[in-house]
Amino acid sequence: MPDLPDIRPYEYLFTGRIDSVILPDTERTIQMLRLDLLHPVVSGNKWFKLKYNLRQAAIEEKQVILTFGGAYSNHLIATAAAAQASGLKSIGIVRGLHAEAAMTPTLQACQEYGMQLQFVSREAYRFLKTGEGMASVQEQYPHAFIVPEGGNNEHGLRGAMEIAAYIPETITHVAVSVGSGCTFAGIRKALDPSVKLLGFVPMKQGRYLADDWQMEQENYALIDDYHLGGFGKCTDELIAFMNQFYQINNIPLDRVYTAKMMLGLQHLILQNHFPKEASILAIHTGGTQGNSSIDDKLLQ
Repeated sequence: MPDLPDIRPYEYLFTGRIDSVILPDTERTIQMLRLDLLHPVVSGNKWFKLKYNLRQAAIEEKQVILTFGGAYSNHLIATAAAAQASGLKSIGIVRGLHAEAAMTPTLQACQEYGMQLQFVSREAYRFLKTGEGMASVQEQYPHAFIVPEGGNNEHGLRGAMEIAAYIPETITHVAVSVGSGCTFAGIRKALDPSVKLLGFVPMKQGRYLADDWQMEQENYALIDDYHLGGFGKCTDELIAFMNQFYQINNIPLDRVYTAKMMLGLQHLILQNHFPKEASILAIHTGGTQGNSSIDDKLLQ
């Protein structure tokens, strides 16, 4: 896998492309902010959450970026590629010992971008996400700049806030998929309070994220009705929807986040959830590399 050029020129060339898309089985046209086109690997919201973390690492004169993720983590591969392009080494703490024995294409790509992988049990991984656990990681890797899972810190939030600048003033409803909640919280913080922000959470009982981020503004909703069995679960219904959407719009969706969000939007539109005059924009947060496990079932 060849080295990637520095991500930063890509951001300057990115114009915030917005496409009109049609949701299958509906007559409703909505807008889609194509953050997936920002970069071939560091795509979607990943760069926005990484850019100020990388800048802070440079300020602190750190030569290593250390972060966390699962076997199909978009964040891990984005960090590996961005670190390599920035001349930094990277370390990835991977959730699940099984992942070492069955390396996913995502983890293989991380290694090819120079990331050193450390596999830990799920129990150990949960501990490392606590304050005590993070302190132990910093003690073990004193020369590393630590980025939490998903870029979920003040630097990631600062970058996520910049996404709101690409949203036209005519939009009344914005939909975005939610993982750690950092992107959602950043957009909500920067977005005009009159705009309704819908966060589609692809895990069971994901509405707890509102408490995690202590969001006080009322004009938002977290929706966890479209996880389809849980985080990372992919059903025949979802694959059929992804293929329908691609046939109509020629835009690939990722199976973990954006596809479930768009399926949720389709259901809400069919249920007449939105006013007829609503102007809806969905944010494509990239991450289609995670589709590798179902490539043989997808049209694109």
